[in-house]
Amino acid sequence: MTVLETIKYRTSYRGEYKNGSISRADITKIMEAGLAAPSGCNKQTTSLIAVDDVELLNELRKVINPPVAETAPVLICVLTKRIIAYRDRCFNIQDYSAAIQNMLLAAVELGYQSCWYEGHITDVDEIGKKMARILNVPDDYELVCFLPIGIASQSLTYAIKKPFEDRAWFNGFKRPL
Repeated sequence: MTVLETIKYRTSYRGEYKNGSISRADITKIMEAGLAAPSGCNKQTTSLIAVDDVELLNELRKVINPPVAETAPVLICVLTKRIIAYRDRCFNIQDYSAAIQNMLLAAVELGYQSCWYEGHITDVDEIGKKMARILNVPDDYELVCFLPIGIASQSLTYAIKKPFEDRAWFNGFKRPL
């Protein structure tokens, strides 16, 4: 698959995953893709923790409520650290967003599926903080997202995208092509 094909093929997968493990080599490739993402002023505010230990996965799943990704053989937890990059600006959200997109694309390229779970764990119930405690994440980092990684056991579904001309233009807002 080309990069452009992978981008079009990627979808958020929220179904069950097939039994089986993922090689550490593939997990490493996915994480390396995330860490290769651009970073505002090269502050590299994003860090990652891959969890493939069954007991640790079960501990994490106990605090993820409502439950999601219960059958994924790997969770990649995305951490961010607020570091001022330029004047008084911090680009950690842009940094981890780019890292996540790279990992989602790398996962598809390697034959896996995933979904970006952020709002689910950063809400008022603070699931991300509970997960961070289990993983011994220092207080100056925030666990903002996790990506379940695995082989889909159900059919993929694709969101219907609005037409290009409804969302993209040349030389000004809503200018004709």
